[in-house]
Amino acid sequence: MLHAAVHWSMNPRRAMLYAVLMTAPALLAAPAAAAIQNPFLTPAQLRQAFTKKNFVLINVHVPYEGHIAGTDLSIPYDTIGQSRELPADRKANIVLYCRSGTMSAEARQTLNRKGYTNVRELQGGFNAWKAAGYELK
Repeated sequence: MLHAAVHWSMNPRRAMLYAVLMTAPALLAAPAAAAIQNPFLTPAQLRQAFTKKNFVLINVHVPYEGHIAGTDLSIPYDTIGQSRELPADRKANIVLYCRSGTMSAEARQTLNRKGYTNVRELQGGFNAWKAAGYELK
């Protein structure tokens, strides 16, 4: 591939075409919205965030096995993309959780694809929340 690039670089038009063709797949595959750098909150960070709650806390676990006090919504992870309960503002701060983190990871990816840019998840889910000594309702 490098050899082809060197050869094409002799002709500016071909070099430009080569550059466009090589970057087009990456541009087409780019997510609709740039997700936040670190999407994970530890149980202690989530607990601290409740002091100045400026986020929507969503339990995405199915079946229902309890919730963290202060949870705003319960939306199954596999239907979250179609939910009408989500904030209309795609920049809204959203925190997701499930039991262990698997369902919340899938839900976060779904919301990122839908254009939500400030989606985080509780690392380790409510299992980690309980292990840290916090109560589950």
